Amino acid sequence: MKTSIATVSISGDLIEKLTAISNAGFDGIEIFEQDIITFDGSPRQVGELAKEFGLSIDLFQPVRDFEGMPEGLRQKAFDRVERKFDLLQELGTDLLLISSSSNPKALGGVDRLAADFAELGELAANRDVRIGYEARSWGTYVSSHLDAWEVVRRADHPNVGIILDSFHTLAAGHDVDSIRRIPGDKVFHVQLSDAPNIEMDLEYLSRHFRSMPGEGDLDIVSFLDAVMDTGYNGPLSLEILNDQFRGGNPRIIANDGQRSLIASMDALRRRGRELTVDLPDMPAPVALQGVEFVEFAADEAEAKVLGGMLKTLGFAHAGQHISKNVNLYRQGDINIVINTEQEGYAYSAYVTHGTCVCDVGLLVDDAQAAKTRSNALGANLFSQRRGAGELDIPAVRGVGGSVLHLLDHGAELGKVWEAEFTQLDADTKGAGLTRIDHLAESMKHEELLTWTLFYSTIFDLDRTPITDVADPGGVVHSRALQSSDGAFRLTMNGVDTHRTFAGRFLADSFGSSVQHVAFGTDDIFATAQALADNGFEALPIFENYYADLDARGVLDDATMDRLKQFNIMYDEDDQGGYFQMYSKPYGNGFFFEIVQRTGKYGGYGAPNAPYRTAALKRLARDISIPTM
Repeated sequence: MKTSIATVSISGDLIEKLTAISNAGFDGIEIFEQDIITFDGSPRQVGELAKEFGLSIDLFQPVRDFEGMPEGLRQKAFDRVERKFDLLQELGTDLLLISSSSNPKALGGVDRLAADFAELGELAANRDVRIGYEARSWGTYVSSHLDAWEVVRRADHPNVGIILDSFHTLAAGHDVDSIRRIPGDKVFHVQLSDAPNIEMDLEYLSRHFRSMPGEGDLDIVSFLDAVMDTGYNGPLSLEILNDQFRGGNPRIIANDGQRSLIASMDALRRRGRELTVDLPDMPAPVALQGVEFVEFAADEAEAKVLGGMLKTLGFAHAGQHISKNVNLYRQGDINIVINTEQEGYAYSAYVTHGTCVCDVGLLVDDAQAAKTRSNALGANLFSQRRGAGELDIPAVRGVGGSVLHLLDHGAELGKVWEAEFTQLDADTKGAGLTRIDHLAESMKHEELLTWTLFYSTIFDLDRTPITDVADPGGVVHSRALQSSDGAFRLTMNGVDTHRTFAGRFLADSFGSSVQHVAFGTDDIFATAQALADNGFEALPIFENYYADLDARGVLDDATMDRLKQFNIMYDEDDQGGYFQMYSKPYGNGFFFEIVQRTGKYGGYGAPNAPYRTAALKRLARDISIPTM
């Protein structure tokens, strides 16, 4: 089974596209008409060029509005397709995609459409080419794979088959089980794409918001499972129409595509499918048990400021690295590391971003398995020279060039703190913070799908749909990833402009990723009092926020008074409640959050986000004034 991708999925000119596709490891391509028209050479040269890159041309597309045309237009439609047969033969491919018509002049009737394809099949056979009929979900008379199959079945010609497209089946809500009725030898090609689960005109959704399998909300694996039941053994191809991809980096898009196909086929294999494809050997998606540590890179002066802030949060100076200028602060199950080394990765991160979160330690079921799966899916592994007594901890590169270290409770990695740090006798009473509730990463909007794919293919995580969060300076596109038990939670915020608070952080820190760390507590009011006693300065929240909250009548007067006293915000749903308070912004816009979840609340206080952002922005410098 080959992997393929439509050239329309990748940005750039044809040479750039073929370079990226070949380097990513694809076997073939679907050549899009526009790429031939804009190429400075003949179709035969396009075919030769593809061979030079080691790529087969699996089909040419698209031909639209062929079938069902009335007399006077019907012959023109046939003549147009025969011209495409000439093109196919010059390209060196034998499959032409014809998509179902939405031409207002077309006539319906399944027998009429089948007769057109039977006649076209004869013409195709004379030219030794094949016709693949695809149902577009907005087609006038044919809008589902079953409609298309009925036309192909009645045409009853060996050179006419069906092309299955996951978008047109899944986004339109068609039953995937019905695919199993189609004989595999009549399935000429299979196209895969994902999409967000949003209410939108299907044609517009298809042309602008398709994504790689695993980046959206469609059940691609169930679609593939049904396809495999037909006996199909041809290419699995990506056809992605997405505005961001059209302006994106072709190398990243192609690599994401290959990763998505490998992960999809691996998921299918784990359903017990035997696939005739050379998949890398890899373990299953790895379970995440939480965040083991967060590491900051800083210089000595800023480390003192950050250390002071941590102490007001109730952290104790719990350890000193055995050989490096690295200090450990601890409270409950939370480990915060401050690295002031003058060489190595952390130092380069500080030079690039300023004081920042440079490294996150993820606690997983099996660290070596996580490393193996990351490598198989094309993630960039990380390593650097180890000092005396340091453990060999697997690591991969994350958002913004950051590092994700992979730890487990195994015999060696489970003793990292004892092995690498001299333990200090420090007061660990704390302020009631018990764990890292979640991390929040900021990135460019066009990177949001890439990092969704990264996390969700390597780790066993659930994801929420992408939502738009209002900011006084624009909109932030946000999505959450989390383990099923809530032990690990991550919010990812994609930004389009520096005028948003997250966008400004990204610009001022030159692409640093983690913008805030949220600590969990079991008693937000006791924690808030302890923090106040420590001299912690909470983010002031607008008085009007509390007036509005009070008007909803969800909390009693005593609770409202305590919220206002400690600048605590509140949200609830039918599962439970969520209390949240914040530090003032630090450095380039980093901040801490303290949260308490009650019941089974699983969100992140999204209704409060615009007000929290406005409160943070009023304490920051005027973003219209550039920094030098």
